[in-house]
Amino acid sequence: MEGETFLWLIRHAPVDGVKGTIHAADAPADLGDRARLEVLRQRLPQDAAGYASPSRRTVETARALGLEPTLVSEFREQDFGDWTGHRHDELAATGGEAYAHFWNDPAGGRPPGGESFADQVVRVRLGLSRIEAGPATLVVHSGTIRAALCLALDLTPQAALRFVIDPLSLTRIDRLAAGWRVVSVNQRVA
Repeated sequence: MEGETFLWLIRHAPVDGVKGTIHAADAPADLGDRARLEVLRQRLPQDAAGYASPSRRTVETARALGLEPTLVSEFREQDFGDWTGHRHDELAATGGEAYAHFWNDPAGGRPPGGESFADQVVRVRLGLSRIEAGPATLVVHSGTIRAALCLALDLTPQAALRFVIDPLSLTRIDRLAAGWRVVSVNQRVA
């Protein structure tokens, strides 16, 4: 990839659903905080290419920000397989050894039928390699942003899971000729 790429990574709006649930890709976004969406929209570059995960909540958030994004499947959230649609408290009570084992190694562990965070990092690397030089706005998931930070900072997947990425927060990273630069992480706009 030739040239420098300037990335504005936005975590989607909160999910309009039961808290503590591992939501499916078709879970809708709660776009009720119009003032915050407008402030965030004003912080984005006008001439940037727009990208999003194909999940409903990311697409809805991107459109609320005035973007018509190109959908990039590599920017999906981590696949939690058989646990998708279930609440964490339910899984803790009924998930047995598999659920407990996963939380002992959340970067390398795979939910039944799902993928590990380390797998997601590999996938996000491929997606980022497809972003053209110049400014780009990505509306994605917390795991996708953590994966991008993992790559930018040469972290282990386990270390990258330490980042907090709030809904409607802005993370800025740049891919330069000599490597990566992190401008800000989890910036809350109000």
